[in-house]
Amino acid sequence: MDEALHIASLLVHARPELFAAVKANLRLLPDLELHQESPQGKLVVVVEASDEQQILQRIDQISNIPGVLNAALVYHELLASEGETP
Repeated sequence: MDEALHIASLLVHARPELFAAVKANLRLLPDLELHQESPQGKLVVVVEASDEQQILQRIDQISNIPGVLNAALVYHELLASEGETP
């Protein structure tokens, strides 16, 4: 049976002078996509995970990247597998 899929959207705010390095480090993390960004160092990130704990761990990892000022959860959705109810 397929696992449920958690989709989370985060707003990551980084120091503008370290923005390129922050994005490079984010690209090393699995199940993560970079989307919109601003020159002020703000970036929309989408994370896919099998449970809420993985999302929290990813937020902690992102927050600990040098140059990251804040990583905030903006949206979370649970996509239940066939036959399951969320």
